[in-house]
Amino acid sequence: MLNNFVETYFYNKGEHFVIIILMSAQLGSPELINLIKTYGYMAVAAGIGIESIGIPFPGETIVVAAGIYAGAGHLSVVWVIVSASIGAITGDNIGYTIGKHGGHILLKRFGKYIHIYPQHLEHAESYFKRHGAKIVFFGRFVTILRMWAAFFAGTNKMPWNKFVLYNALGGIIWSIVYGLLGFVLGKNLPVLLSILHTIGVIGIFIMIGILIAVFIAWRRIKRSIGNNSFKA
Repeated sequence: MLNNFVETYFYNKGEHFVIIILMSAQLGSPELINLIKTYGYMAVAAGIGIESIGIPFPGETIVVAAGIYAGAGHLSVVWVIVSASIGAITGDNIGYTIGKHGGHILLKRFGKYIHIYPQHLEHAESYFKRHGAKIVFFGRFVTILRMWAAFFAGTNKMPWNKFVLYNALGGIIWSIVYGLLGFVLGKNLPVLLSILHTIGVIGIFIMIGILIAVFIAWRRIKRSIGNNSFKA
């Protein structure tokens, strides 16, 4: 029913109608929608930048919502994608810099509360040298990793030129995918919401897989450190 309603009237109504659609699809709170309405591309770039630094913010939602706005003729989808890409790359580089210059200090001071100790950091750096590119690129598509991948890349001394390459690729592709999803499917909400749900489920499985791999690596690191201590 909602789908038919949107198909018939989406392009014949003004901005208030688009807001109703976004709210009905739960693609934004009144505050988030007001940000897009008031600040447009700046809101998209700033929101995604904030999330990429490591501060919780619905970055994925704001890109899709802005894409829907663009589909209704209130924004340019090209500039939505450009703004999202700029926010993602800028925020991640800030997160990388924080990790590079302060990550070790933070983990050495507070890591004990999550059972991370200085001797683990050397092994983590070795792990990041082998898999850092994949984590940075695919992390853009997984909510938790999207917030923290850049910080841990900096903490584990991933070379900046390598980081910025995979970070930019991930950020641009992610912005294109979610911006176009909102733009193309904004008037077909059931399909849009189904795709977003599927992507979310895939992200959860990827996150579970990464957590299992990290747990196994962490157990091996602890066992290796324990054996070395015993031999010494």
